[in-house]
Amino acid sequence: MSSSILLLDRSIRGCVNHIETDASDEPPVETILDRVRTHEFHSVDETSFTTDRTLEEHGIADLDDDDWRVRLLAVRDLVRLGDAAASAVAAGLEDDAVQVRYVCATALGVLRARSEIEHLERVVREDPNALARSQAIVALGQIGATRSLDLLRDRYANDDSKDVRHQAELSIDRIEKGAVVEPELEAAYRNLDEDTFEQLVVGESAPSFELPDTDGRTWDLDDSIGDDEWTVLIWVFADWCPVCHREFDELIELREELHDAGVNVATIECHGRYRGRVMVGRELEPEYWFAEDSFIESYTEQIWWPHLLDRAGAVGARYGVDPMAYAVHAAYINRPATIIIDPTGTVRFAYYGTFWGDRPSIEETLEMIRSEEFEFEHPERRQVVSE
Repeated sequence: MSSSILLLDRSIRGCVNHIETDASDEPPVETILDRVRTHEFHSVDETSFTTDRTLEEHGIADLDDDDWRVRLLAVRDLVRLGDAAASAVAAGLEDDAVQVRYVCATALGVLRARSEIEHLERVVREDPNALARSQAIVALGQIGATRSLDLLRDRYANDDSKDVRHQAELSIDRIEKGAVVEPELEAAYRNLDEDTFEQLVVGESAPSFELPDTDGRTWDLDDSIGDDEWTVLIWVFADWCPVCHREFDELIELREELHDAGVNVATIECHGRYRGRVMVGRELEPEYWFAEDSFIESYTEQIWWPHLLDRAGAVGARYGVDPMAYAVHAAYINRPATIIIDPTGTVRFAYYGTFWGDRPSIEETLEMIRSEEFEFEHPERRQVVSE
């Protein structure tokens, strides 16, 4: 069955609601963490890939799986508690459940909780799980923990996990640049509204949204629709994803063909500004294990489309992209997704991947638009096992 058919029960009901919250109305830290402790998550293997518990393969086959929702809302609720709860959140860094440790490290980074740097450093030094070490390192970078630079340099040089080493390289760079996490990321988490999640319907109007690009310009979906032009939205993982970089290569190679076909493209990443700018070669070029040649120069000169920052995955959650769905290279990220919108603003195709390599290529996406035949099934797509 085509994935687009599976999506017909998803609808859209308008823009993100900006929620004013009072910490006194929020559940206590332990209540939030208990929701994480008691949830049965798909496991993360030693290579930091999520493994489907039934198929024992990388990814998550079930589009209705709610691992992402439990994690995302836990981070939201911890962030809503604010600085006053930072010490209680930091206590969760010692929890037996790695998912709890991960969620707590994520929230402390978003909150820029300088008071808890020492606790995050302990995770970096001592936690046996690369997923937890990695996210603690990300948090130290977001906070701008200059006191942690020697520790991060040690992990960059010596950690057994290439994923942890990569996150250490990025955190060192952002700390040295003073690129602390922007307050807009915290606001995005605070304002997440689960009533707006997963509401896309193929055949109905695409929801309006605005997102900033990596240069701070605002991109408005409504401006892309009309005048016989199609719009393609592609949610990518992050800078350490070789498949994502191949998509960027295809977009560069097919620029003229996409232009001639009247196709506008926006790539979207569920991270803050610094991480998004790393993806497009605007911060540094890490020592990628999958790339022999530099691509910063080509990206700087040849990226012609906007790369948008979907902070906290707020738009992705409404579009059904499921932010924080997978751990791929030591950080939870969205399902890979391709959405095609026609010149009338109608969603004609929505494809959600089931593992890190599951998505239509740019060339296949262009051919669907040319033919107006919106059927695609990746040959290695994970399939739910019937009971």
